Amino acid sequence: MNYTLFSLLFVIGLFSGMLILLEVGRRIGVQRIARDPDGARVGAGAVEGAVFGLLGLLVAFTFSGAVMRFDARRQLIIEEANSIGTAYLRVDLLPASVQPAARDLFRKYLDSRLTTYRHWQDVAGAREELGRSTKLQGEIWRQAVTASRSPDAHPDAAKLLLPALNEMIDITTTRTMATQVHPPQIIFVMLFGLALASSLLAGYGMAGGKKRSWVHMFGFALATAAAVYVILDIEYPRLGLIRVDAFDRVLVELLESMK
Repeated sequence: MNYTLFSLLFVIGLFSGMLILLEVGRRIGVQRIARDPDGARVGAGAVEGAVFGLLGLLVAFTFSGAVMRFDARRQLIIEEANSIGTAYLRVDLLPASVQPAARDLFRKYLDSRLTTYRHWQDVAGAREELGRSTKLQGEIWRQAVTASRSPDAHPDAAKLLLPALNEMIDITTTRTMATQVHPPQIIFVMLFGLALASSLLAGYGMAGGKKRSWVHMFGFALATAAAVYVILDIEYPRLGLIRVDAFDRVLVELLESMK
């Protein structure tokens, strides 16, 4: 299933569940007030404050973590572009006879890296392309090691080119693992459960009014569901509406400069 559709269905389910529990909580409150008008609200404020406070903290920390990881992933794209660009420039240190082949490998490698993340929703295809990138890394490394030992190479070719290649290869692993770093699923389950529990308590607290306050009920459910949706979308920036794809333009421009 498309991730955007899944997120929307998840949030719609949360929104609907919150509205239902707001109404359930209100009816429970109305019945309690009818049986015990004086004691219906005794101690309720402390419990509501604790649960609402916990929900607020969980939303804040989850949102903050998602934004931090989102920014880190964008920064890694820039770092990879810089590392590939630096290594590509240092190909000039190799013998002139091997430079065209080396530059061609770099172009194929960068194109493969772009293809990997363009097709990230296709897990099998992304893994296959990642394997192709790894194979190209090996070819570039072997060619650089051999060529840097040639008498025609710059005396410092190995000292300058190989560390740059090493950084270029390392950033691949860093980016791959960064896409897999997410909060434990229990965090999202807890967030979902606290939102529903808060709705039940909020509905109970609204039982004192003669009529339902639809504005407050819809407003509370909509605000909470929207916050959860944004958190989910930022957490998976290659799948939802909020994406890091715009930063891939750095790699595209680098590829164009190589041609």
